[in-house]
Amino acid sequence: MSVERGWVTLEGTANSKFQRTSADDAVRYLMGVKGVINLISVKQPAINPSKVKLKIESSLRRATDLEAANIKVEIQGNKVVLRGNVRSWAVRSDAERAAWAAPGVGQVEDNLTIAA
Repeated sequence: MSVERGWVTLEGTANSKFQRTSADDAVRYLMGVKGVINLISVKQPAINPSKVKLKIESSLRRATDLEAANIKVEIQGNKVVLRGNVRSWAVRSDAERAAWAAPGVGQVEDNLTIAA
């Protein structure tokens, strides 16, 4: 971490997007901070696609209840692709959060549409 003229630069690696975001949040609102340049990268451990898919689908069932059946989860390397129709922005956000929370996920492609 370095600070120059009120700008904080964060560098290093984190195990998850949550940790990267938490580091940003920890300094962003401190007095005197004008902005944050977050250069923290997320480690990309090898993932077991079937375990990650199962974890995400289980999380979706807990978070979105009835909507989980409408969401298809695909694993492409360390990327998760979400497809399907959901009823609200809140459900879409919950699905994306569930995907990011799975271990080893480095990217989430959210192709969910909100049904009218």
